[in-house]
Amino acid sequence: MTQFRPTGFNILPPVVKNILIINALFFLATITFDSVFRVDLVRYLGLHYPAASHFNPYQFVTYMFMHGGFAHLFFNMFALWMFGNALENVWGAKRFLIYYFVTGIGAGIIYLIWISVQIVPTVGSIDSFIQTRDLDILNTFLGEHRFRVGQSELISFNNILTRLNVDPENREALQAAVNFMTNYKQTYLNQFVVIGASGSVFGILLAFGMMFPNSLLYIYFAFPIKAKYFVIAYGALELISGIMDNPADNVAHFAHLGGMLFGFLLIKYWKKKGIFY
Repeated sequence: MTQFRPTGFNILPPVVKNILIINALFFLATITFDSVFRVDLVRYLGLHYPAASHFNPYQFVTYMFMHGGFAHLFFNMFALWMFGNALENVWGAKRFLIYYFVTGIGAGIIYLIWISVQIVPTVGSIDSFIQTRDLDILNTFLGEHRFRVGQSELISFNNILTRLNVDPENREALQAAVNFMTNYKQTYLNQFVVIGASGSVFGILLAFGMMFPNSLLYIYFAFPIKAKYFVIAYGALELISGIMDNPADNVAHFAHLGGMLFGFLLIKYWKKKGIFY
């Protein structure tokens, strides 16, 4: 039975090494820009929803190099090194780099599709009120939605609603409500952002399971499990977690699944073309 055990950080193929360095530099830049210039790089480099004002197409690439904290960075980079160095040594630098970016971009695409399913009803209700100025639509929305704005903005909006309750025909108050909801729509859309190399890392994990299915991985350095079973179990766990959709865990489970899906499709394509090995 084949066993896979990383032999040390001195085994660093060029692509893995450079990805590690770039991620570390981005992390340091994030801290520096925030503390020195009060600039949040996630605003510019994290992957936002395409309809959001903060969205830019280049974010499909840059989001992969952003991380939300040291633990987030460390575990992603450790997994990249642990599983990625074996793949790069087998595939070569060019194919590994292609795989890394395809799975990362794919993860972002799947994440945005999942987010669309979640937010389209909310955005639709906002658009419906803005277009019709129907207070019944607004009141229904208010009963179903929890605003994600600062306290001062919420107080201001409540004052507008009070004026409308007293006089529903108050055009000035109605226009103020429309203006608020128009601005809130962008505020709401801009709050959906994903960062991290996890999509690519999960794609790499899947590839390792397909390349070395019988290799032994040691959970907590003590419990052996074959790579193929580990990948299946982890993928199933991510699917369940994504469907349960607990916002409190702050994890983009469907981005992870997207990385695995695009990795699987790319490997199948390579196999069909006879260029997998």
